[in-house]
Amino acid sequence: MKLNTNEQELVEIAVNGSVDHPRMRGFYTGYDGKGRRCVGTGGITYSHAIGDNCMQVAGDHVEPGVSLRNPEDGRNHALETLACVGNPAKIISGPMKGAVGYVTGTHGGVEHTMVWLPKDVLEGMEGSETFLIRARGQGLKLLDHPDVFVMNLDPGLLEKLPVRETPEGLSFPVAAVIPAYMMGAGIGEQTLMEGDYDIMTQDREEVKRLGLDRLRFGDLVAIQDHEASYGPHYRKGAVTIGVIVHSDSFTSGHGPGVTALATAATGLTYHLDPEANLKTWLCQ
Repeated sequence: MKLNTNEQELVEIAVNGSVDHPRMRGFYTGYDGKGRRCVGTGGITYSHAIGDNCMQVAGDHVEPGVSLRNPEDGRNHALETLACVGNPAKIISGPMKGAVGYVTGTHGGVEHTMVWLPKDVLEGMEGSETFLIRARGQGLKLLDHPDVFVMNLDPGLLEKLPVRETPEGLSFPVAAVIPAYMMGAGIGEQTLMEGDYDIMTQDREEVKRLGLDRLRFGDLVAIQDHEASYGPHYRKGAVTIGVIVHSDSFTSGHGPGVTALATAATGLTYHLDPEANLKTWLCQ
């Protein structure tokens, strides 16, 4: 749906990142008291991609596709903040130079920016490539819906989404609905314009009851009663729309991560759509 926006005012700017090699630390204790040492963040993930189940993964906080980081901290925060979901990401070094993918989200803590690329491109990479991302989207405003705060969203992707204007407000398609009490790690941050916050999945019966055991990388989700314009917090009646960016976790208070795309105290709603996944609009 073509919405009335300030797209012509947006700044498009280049940011760079390179494939960030996975790091390993010692055993850590999960919510169940068991020590684990497992696959985690970083590198190139061949086995799991946008559209795959993010709950049935033998790992912790696993990121689909390619995980990027800029080695200089300030530059990396700029990469993570300015890169928006749906931005084109071009490989500018290595054997697959010239191939183009898309930003699929950012991951706080480890401070990664994730990129989807076709499987054949991943197979041809050497693991140290540098990327150029044409970052555009921060500062996007919906002129006819001023109460909706948009972040981390490429305006081109927004145009592809089957968004509806309803009497209750702007309605986004979502694959799942997350009650406020399920949100954990990341609450209290001052901004979600970089990074994410996690769905808590330690109560497996509740996860199954809500259908969250079927969550996929790239799913759009609605978080009930959370407003996140300047950091996520509980607010009755508010809605935050986001995208699943990493896998489930064994750690207390953690689980699949959500990068926020839109939020509002009023005037924002959602409708269920089983095809509400980045794979539908980007990853073909």
